Amino acid sequence: MLTSEEKKQYNRHLILDEIGMEGQLKLKESKVLVIGAGGLGCPILQYLTAAGIGTIAIVDNDIVDQTNLQRQILYAHCDIGEFKAQIAAKKLSGLNPFVKFKVHTERLSSENALNLFTPYDIIIDASDNFPTRYLANDAAILADKPLVFGSIFKFEGQISVFNYKNGPTYRCLFPTPPKPDTTPNCSDIGVLGILPGIVGCLQANEVIKMICGIGEILSGKLLTYDALTMQQQVFSFQKNKNIKIKRLENNYSSSCLLQKDNVEITLIELKNRKSSYNLLDVRTHLERKEKDIGGLHIPLDELETRYLEIPPSMDLIVYCKAGTRSKRAIEVLKEKGMTNTLINLKGGII
Repeated sequence: MLTSEEKKQYNRHLILDEIGMEGQLKLKESKVLVIGAGGLGCPILQYLTAAGIGTIAIVDNDIVDQTNLQRQILYAHCDIGEFKAQIAAKKLSGLNPFVKFKVHTERLSSENALNLFTPYDIIIDASDNFPTRYLANDAAILADKPLVFGSIFKFEGQISVFNYKNGPTYRCLFPTPPKPDTTPNCSDIGVLGILPGIVGCLQANEVIKMICGIGEILSGKLLTYDALTMQQQVFSFQKNKNIKIKRLENNYSSSCLLQKDNVEITLIELKNRKSSYNLLDVRTHLERKEKDIGGLHIPLDELETRYLEIPPSMDLIVYCKAGTRSKRAIEVLKEKGMTNTLINLKGGII
């Protein structure tokens, strides 16, 4: 039952016929795991905490960075350098002391996913990369858990519910991971700060609907949202019965991420470097006008046709805004057969 203080806390739910005491007790008894405490995770965690989910687990090994504050609204300047999951749980406990939090400052992996998922009723994917999405999808299938999915790109968002009552999954929409050079992130292209708040709230809404048994679940449906036009569309898709998940892959990163064997150097190390080198800037023309540290300028989308302009002698240090496009550029140059020592400027010139 609910205590008198809980009844005060959840009064506006209790007077809703569709939720009432029965629905609120279901929320209190539920256990939800959230993958990621970033842009999507912040609103999801805030609204599920406010709604009275009994136990919330947070899985995130990242720390707060100043660049997060434009959209990750749980954090402040004083939190920079701290684990997001720990800070989130601490602040959310102040919002609702009746919720139990379990913090996992580790990255979701093939080794821990099933153990993490098993105790929970619903899994929420608030991650920002393809390896985690495919891993979460496969683990949810094996653990027989519904997975609430959300993703964002610049001004656009997507929401769906996978594996709900053995329904369609992420792989029914996207059977195989994308190629590395087709997966930009917000460090490279930016994201409207409000967008993850909107998408995260919609994800939290699906969770509450599932627990309380109300409304229509986005199973077999993909909702898309455009923040610039305010248009929403819902696309239906069917379960692909030919896709069978029997075990987790050993390394999801290998199929989606850039190779990690590149040599890297920080901006500070670059400034102190004594040996000779050439610089290659792979940012856009607009970024180049705003700021640069010199060197040859070839935007990434022009690199395949202009790579012969790069001098074949000396080490080549490649840079961009945040260090991701420069990694992709190095992969392109390797494919073209460049024999220079190719060095990525880690973290870019943000």
